[in-house]
This record gives sequence, structure tokens and C-alpha cells, in this order.
Amino acid sequence: MVTALVAGLLILVGLVGVVVQVLPGLIVILVGVAVWAVPRGDALGWWVLGIAGGLLVLGSLAKVLVPGKRLRDAGVPGRSLLAGGVLGIVGFFVVPVVGLFLGFVLGVYLAELARLRSSARAWPSTRHALSAVGWSILIELAAGLLMTGAWIAGLVLA
Repeated sequence: MVTALVAGLLILVGLVGVVVQVLPGLIVILVGVAVWAVPRGDALGWWVLGIAGGLLVLGSLAKVLVPGKRLRDAGVPGRSLLAGGVLGIVGFFVVPVVGLFLGFVLGVYLAELARLRSSARAWPSTRHALSAVGWSILIELAAGLLMTGAWIAGLVLA
């Protein structure tokens, strides 16, 4: 009972981490599932942990590949994404909680402004970057919710 409560709290923290983008949310959720599954030591626990781990891998891949493809299709070059990533990392340390998001968008905007020499032409690329960030968060949240659902199914079947 105590392990299920601790697992549930970790899973909740992980889901908040997915939305707020402060913690590696999916990993925290997997740790929560492991806190419940490993002490059980039975087939159900291992199956639930394996399913949650698989969902973590699939969600992590999808959250990178889907928005990245959408950005490439929109014509946003890789160096603009790299600039967004670098400023996102800097922003994470300068402005807690929202700095990663703000830095990424600002980095893409500044790189596109330097490339296109017009703020009117740089803004559509930045809008696509904002959309990509949103898609990334939604995909990660969906994976986290599916992982949570697998854990809840394990609780019900136990």
C-alpha cells in the first residue's frame, strides 16, 4: 500500500514535470512505476514496468521526430533549431521553469531574423517553432498518461 502511494506521488510529479517542463517527466513516471513494480517481483509488475518503459521510448522518439519533421516541412533550417536549442538551455538556467521554452523560441526567431533579414519573414518560422514546442509537450503528455494508465491497470489487476 505504501509503495503504491509513493509510486502514485512520483507519477503525479512526473506528469506535472511533463507539462511544466522542469523535470524529465517520463523518467520520473517510469521511476514511479518501478517503485510499485519491482518490490512485487511478479509477472504483472514486470509486464507493467516493461510496457511503461516501451511507452517512454516511443513517446521520447515521437516528441522529437514529429515536431522536427513539421519544422523541416515548414522550411525552418537545422541551424535555426540548433540556435533555439542552445538558447533554450541557457534560458533554462537564467529563467527557471519557462526559460527553456522562451529561450528556444527566441533562439529560432533570432536565427531566422539573421538569415532572412526581416522580422516579418522570421515570424512565421518562429510560429512554427512555437507549434513544434506545443506538439512536443502534447506528445510527451500523451505518453505519460498512457504510462499512468498502464500502472492503474496493473493496480486494478493486482
